[in-house]
Amino acid sequence: MIPPAESLLKYDNPVLISKGTDRKSPKGRPLRLSPQQPADSVPVPPPPKPKPAANETTRQENEEILNTILPPREWTEGNQLWVQQVSSAPCSRADVIHLEELLNLRLQQRQARHTGICPIRRELYSQCFDELIRQVTINCAERGLLLSRVRDEIQMTFAAYQKLYQSGMAFGMRKALQVEQDLIDMEQKIADLETETEDLKRQMNEQKAKCENIETREAEKREVEGHKHTEQIQSLRKVNQQFKIQLEGIIAPKK
Repeated sequence: MIPPAESLLKYDNPVLISKGTDRKSPKGRPLRLSPQQPADSVPVPPPPKPKPAANETTRQENEEILNTILPPREWTEGNQLWVQQVSSAPCSRADVIHLEELLNLRLQQRQARHTGICPIRRELYSQCFDELIRQVTINCAERGLLLSRVRDEIQMTFAAYQKLYQSGMAFGMRKALQVEQDLIDMEQKIADLETETEDLKRQMNEQKAKCENIETREAEKREVEGHKHTEQIQSLRKVNQQFKIQLEGIIAPKK
């Protein structure tokens, strides 16, 4: 595992917890252990511990609360496990000023955006807020716990907004894909309708041509039949005239 990057949150020096496969839990507070004595030395009984004063007890409680609010980070290098706890050293006004300068420097070095959504700026401000919580917790644990509640609420709200944004993006993407698919379907439908329209126009032109041919043939047929009918009438009139002349010739001698 790669060692953690530098953070605005102040940590103590890293401590080696275990080597190889012999891993121990960091809950045993190995940072407070004293160095082991050589094997050939005579064990010396520890001196009796004095009764802790009230301020020492308060300091230990604040450190435990601090480790609860800001848990230690750990990483491995090869087969070695390293643990680094949050610093419990009190801070001064100069430390706060230095924190502000360091924040501005990190924002500039990592080229964080001044406006809009920027993960880099959010990460650095989150580290800065954790450092402020650490500084406050050392002097007043209750105030640090309250600030940690505020921090957790902000992170929860941000996670909710992020989830809502991702859901909205997914919904928008689905809608965009659906609109694109609908557009493709509509274009295909338009192309099919245009093809059908062209086919119907072609059929209509064919039917018009057929109708014109039929009308032309019928007109020619009517004209031919009209000529025949006229000739028949004229022929019948001639025949009728001949019959009339013959009838008059037959009737005339009798007078």
